[in-house]
Amino acid sequence: MTDAVISPGAPAPRAVSLSARDALLKKRHRSETIFRVQGIAAIVIAMIFLVVLVGRIVAQGYSTFETHTLTVPVYLNAERIDVNALEGVNYDYIVAEAMMKKLGVQDDDLGMTSGKIMALTSRDFGNQLLQMVRKDHSLIGKTVNVTGSVKADADLYYKGEIKRSTAEGDRKLDNQQLDWLDRLKNDGTVKTGFNTKFFTNSDSTEPEQAGVWGAVIGSAMMLVITAMIAIPVGVMAAVYLEEFAPKNRWTDVIEVNINNLAAVPSIVYGLLGLALFINWLHVPRGSPLVGGLVMALMALPTVIIATRSSLKAVPPSIREAALGVGASKAQTVFHHVLPLAMPGVMTGAILSLAHALGETAPLLMIGMVAFVPGAPENFTSSATVLPVQVYIWENASERAFHERTAAAIIVLLVFMIVMNAAAVILRRRFERRW
Repeated sequence: MTDAVISPGAPAPRAVSLSARDALLKKRHRSETIFRVQGIAAIVIAMIFLVVLVGRIVAQGYSTFETHTLTVPVYLNAERIDVNALEGVNYDYIVAEAMMKKLGVQDDDLGMTSGKIMALTSRDFGNQLLQMVRKDHSLIGKTVNVTGSVKADADLYYKGEIKRSTAEGDRKLDNQQLDWLDRLKNDGTVKTGFNTKFFTNSDSTEPEQAGVWGAVIGSAMMLVITAMIAIPVGVMAAVYLEEFAPKNRWTDVIEVNINNLAAVPSIVYGLLGLALFINWLHVPRGSPLVGGLVMALMALPTVIIATRSSLKAVPPSIREAALGVGASKAQTVFHHVLPLAMPGVMTGAILSLAHALGETAPLLMIGMVAFVPGAPENFTSSATVLPVQVYIWENASERAFHERTAAAIIVLLVFMIVMNAAAVILRRRFERRW
């Protein structure tokens, strides 16, 4: 055998091979490092946007949970209050007189002073007086203490949203009104506390009296209808398609259409609900019933897809073992496969309901954008939901409604976080690893 001849000065073959390998390893490590840095950067950027978004909402809406109230001693003059016509009494002016007496000011001939006072106190004072007199006529001729919220603009002044440094012509409250507010604050008449009315009141034309109770009840009733329709229908459809339906051209077409329906814009479901449920079936417009029906249509594809994925994750050995001991196909599916797939089914159902809770466009199309001053009494009553309430308040002209918009978004986010957390907990609690 002839030995290989190596030219003088040429590098050894082994040295070349090691150098190339080192270069290849460095290139691979460099690529992995770049990919890792890109992934971390993407996560950091996403977190920054999330923090900015949530921070902006919290910064704008947290002040809603603080309110300023005052207690006014009001004399119910028997000469002004007719027991036979209690609704015809101007209780707001009676409250304004009590406020003027407390502040030591007199009304002028044009009623300008009393008008300025009424711009500082909520109309809820007058409603409280009416209810008190209705319940007990013996209060007429006596002095009663009435506690309520200050007007929205006065509340904004106490929160620093309206500043005295702003030109008087550019704010709703003049210097005299600000002086009165300072006096009431300094003498302890005005108290600061938690705004429970935001959670117990429904929508109102007065910002200081507006709350989310009606929207929360409307959302809950709508989700009940959605869950009652979308979950059983979606699960049964998924079970049939995955376990019983023959694999042919028609089932392929159905599967493709289900996947396409999951990507259809939500407003299309609103148009479908308008045409199908309102114009054809005459379901009451703007009710939780029609809202739940529309949301059920939108949630069905998500439930079906999630359920089918969960069923596919169950090992075939489970089916084979059940069939091997004599179980029928239906017994195998409903006694063994479906229970094992239930964590994924529940997760898909909860996530679809959370998605429905945050939808706005379909509900606008079916009339759930109307002003509803109370909570719905039944599934066919007029109602609103949290996303629509946010939309209504954001379009309101009153400045105080804008902070309530952010507060309603916080409430909505809390509900969605709870629902998503429940989905994660249920999945981890019942998940089986094969």
